[in-house]
Amino acid sequence: MTSIRIILLSLTAALGGFLFGFDSGVINGTVDALQKAFGSDALGTGFNVASLLLGCAVGAFCAGTLADRFGRKPVMLATAIIFIVNAWGSGSAGSSFEFVCFRMLGGLAVGAASVLCPAYISEIAPARVRGRLASLQQLMVVLGLFCSFLSNYLLARAAGGPGMALWGFHAWQWMYWMQIVPAGIFLFSLFLIPESPRYLVSAGKLREAAAVLKGVGHRDDAEEKVEEIRHSLKGDHHPRLGDLIDHSRRRLHSVVSTGIGLAAFQQLVGINVVFYYGAVLWKAAGFSENDALFTNVIIAAINIGSTFVAMAIIDRIGRKPLLIVGSIGMTVTLGLLAAIFGSAAVMESGYLHLNPREGLWALIIANLYVFFFSASWGPVMWVLLGEMFPNRIRGVGVAIGGSFAWITNFIITMTFPIFLARIGLGGAYAFYAAAAGISAIFVWKFVSETRGKRLEEMQMGSLPSGQSGNFKAANPESRC
Repeated sequence: MTSIRIILLSLTAALGGFLFGFDSGVINGTVDALQKAFGSDALGTGFNVASLLLGCAVGAFCAGTLADRFGRKPVMLATAIIFIVNAWGSGSAGSSFEFVCFRMLGGLAVGAASVLCPAYISEIAPARVRGRLASLQQLMVVLGLFCSFLSNYLLARAAGGPGMALWGFHAWQWMYWMQIVPAGIFLFSLFLIPESPRYLVSAGKLREAAAVLKGVGHRDDAEEKVEEIRHSLKGDHHPRLGDLIDHSRRRLHSVVSTGIGLAAFQQLVGINVVFYYGAVLWKAAGFSENDALFTNVIIAAINIGSTFVAMAIIDRIGRKPLLIVGSIGMTVTLGLLAAIFGSAAVMESGYLHLNPREGLWALIIANLYVFFFSASWGPVMWVLLGEMFPNRIRGVGVAIGGSFAWITNFIITMTFPIFLARIGLGGAYAFYAAAAGISAIFVWKFVSETRGKRLEEMQMGSLPSGQSGNFKAANPESRC
């Protein structure tokens, strides 16, 4: 049975995921208010939304390297402080330039949290429940999204709209300031957790590593585990980007290429269009502003429930089957949404007109799409990134994968307003459906299963081109 201590440590690290979700989702209910407050055009509005993601890419890229050099815990502490500054500054911004600067700063924290928190959990969790515990990160992400959507809805309802005054300020400002509370809790709780034992071994602090391992389920074999970790590091230098390259073949190691592909496909299916532009999307489909905001709350609740499903089965059926089923489900639901939106009449305002029956079907299918994503690609991609790389390159490997996720997210977020104007909702969803279909083929061909394997078993893949897999087990007979 998983010890209470391991669960509490995992939950503490996963608070970074809550802030990741809250900060990503809060923009959803403020898009129109920001456009009016700052006088932004369509391109400027897209950049206001997507500016966070530029910071995310930098934060994800730098966090792994910094964590390998200074430790997971110090970098997470810095991340918590940045979350607080970002929340205050985004709500206090008086111009689009100020807002973008604070959002990019917040992106550093979101990007860092997206890679550090699941990596930390993977490094302290026993192999038999690692997928479930690492999925706590995604559960907290969707809880953060839900809380931001609910907060936005309640604040907008109290004020009469995001751009209306509430307690001396605009409602959209309070939407950002609400994040200060969970960010403060995250900062305080980080002082109570230990450093990752695998980082401590890499830093030569073997006694401290053994002490941490004894506290997370290795009371009788801590020293043996330390020696196993030390052997798996295989090197006397800090991880660096050059370690990701197979110099004999003059290309990225297959495990790195697979990680990049997973990260990119998670975003190419368009999920964050729903989370970032949900209010705009449903208004474009003919919903009122209040109904659009409330629809976000419903979708966020579905998101939470489906993440629980993923947590319940990820260590039973494995990562790869979940991804394939999720890809197929998203392909079907996105294709249906493309058909509904593509055949809807366009009003003079530019918004679609869906009759009550079409609107109901669109809402049901959209929720099914979110279910398939959140029960598969939502948590599983981050779980795989946290466990698929060998110990000696995990920090930089996760950083590269996380950066590509955020860069792809930025591209999708920036192009959605363009898609909406040029090819409409139907065309946009057809594109995301095609990406979902291709992702199923990618997983089937290139992704190998990591269920039940210890992190020390993950090694550089050496499979010939075209064969499935991205790592080989150092000792196929060993089991945790």
